[in-house]
Formats: sequence, structure tokens, C-alpha cells
Amino acid sequence: MYRKHFGLTKNPFDKDLAPQDFFASAAARELEVRLNYLLELHGIGLITGDVGCGKTSICRKVVSVLHAGIWRVCYVPNSTGSVMDLYKSIAWELGLRTERNRAGLYRAIRDEVTRLCRESKISPLLIVDEAQHLRADVIEDLRLLTNYDMDSKNHLCLILIGQTELRRRLSLSVHEALAQRIVVCHHLAALVREEVPLYLTHLLRLAGTELPLFEPPALEALFQATSGLPRKLNLLAHHALNAAALCRAKSVAADHIQAAMPELC
Repeated sequence: MYRKHFGLTKNPFDKDLAPQDFFASAAARELEVRLNYLLELHGIGLITGDVGCGKTSICRKVVSVLHAGIWRVCYVPNSTGSVMDLYKSIAWELGLRTERNRAGLYRAIRDEVTRLCRESKISPLLIVDEAQHLRADVIEDLRLLTNYDMDSKNHLCLILIGQTELRRRLSLSVHEALAQRIVVCHHLAALVREEVPLYLTHLLRLAGTELPLFEPPALEALFQATSGLPRKLNLLAHHALNAAALCRAKSVAADHIQAAMPELC
């Protein structure tokens, strides 16, 4: 509704934003540096953060520039099942025939990872999203999948992405073997107050306007209501623009933020 009113060419808060158009916050830049370091080491990384802080998006940005002839990226978004479910997902990503038993799948995955590294000179990268849902036995098998040549080589690079509770789970003694092998452990912070207007200006520019559509009190109200979490910020700003358009206002005021608040669940 508000696109025509504010002269926008598209919805500034669409989810299909191209990786190169992501807003480069200080926290995002730091995570990118750490992920690139992890890729150099071919090790295990743990990335945590609150819901909607942009963990997966930043990982997608880093992965988007990896050369297909050098890296084989396997992305597993559903991590709620058994070890067999995980193995099947990895096997599908690697283009392998699905074995009927756990041992067969494990062997097939390890053989393919070894083949990619030694024969094709391709580095496999396994990304497990929403990893806070992983069962304890699945976590242990993930560790075993990264153990090659009696733990002397890193063939499979593993990135675990999850909410804050994942860090607490991996700190338990039962997972100490995996925790000791994590070379990058990073918690992604939300946007700070000063970054909120820059973030919105960036998205609005991509949507076709240079106008400052959000008044300073509205920006402060947005930050207070969302704590700087990009996903919540996008949702509230979207509904606030709608509220402003309904009132035929030229910009978004704090009252429009308040009117949009019930839209947040």
C-alpha cells in the first residue's frame, strides 16, 4: 500500500535481498571476518545470536562469493531429526545415493568428502542451521564426521548456526570433545542505536528513495521496540510505513510506530 504513497519501486523489507545488498553493520563485518578465517582453517565454527539478528543471512553472504570449483556447500536447515535424518540430508546435498543403514551412510559421506578433497581438490562445507534443536547423539556424530586421518587433517569445514541456547548446550561436559575443536565461536549482536537510521536509509535507497522517511523520534521508538534486531525492525518499519500512508503523512512519526506495534506478535 505504501509503495505508491512514498514513491518506492519495491518493498524495502523483502526477504529476497541479494547478499551483496546486505547492510554492513559493525557486528556483521566482524562475523564475516571470522567466517572467512574459519574457511581458511577448514575447522568447526559456532555462530549464535538472538532470533532475527541475521546469522543465516550473513553466512549466506559469505558463502555466495565462494568459487563453485573450490567449495561444495551443503546446507542443512532442518536439524530436529535423528542421526539418519541428518546423514540423509548431507548425502542428498552431496549427490549421493541414500544408503539404508546408518553405517553405510556414514561411510559414503566420509568417502565422498575424502574424494572431493584429495581427487577433485574441492573443500566441502557443511552448514547446519537452527542447530539448537540438534539431539545429543546427532551432535556427537557431527564431530565424528569431521575427524579424518586420525584427527590430523581438516577435510570437512562445519558451521553450526543457532540461537543462544546452543552455546550453553555445547558447554556441557557431554559435548566437551566437540567444544574443544571449535576454532571460531561468535555471538552476533543486534544493530546498535546509531546504526538503525543508517540501516533504514540503506534499505530505502535500494527501494528507490533518498528521502528520510522516518523522523528521529520514530527511529528511537523503532530501536526501543525491536532492540535493534533486523527482522523485528523490518516488520515494524513495514507496518509503520503502512500506518503513515493511511494517514497520508509525508514521513513516519512516533505515533505511527505506536499504531503499528499491535502487528508484532
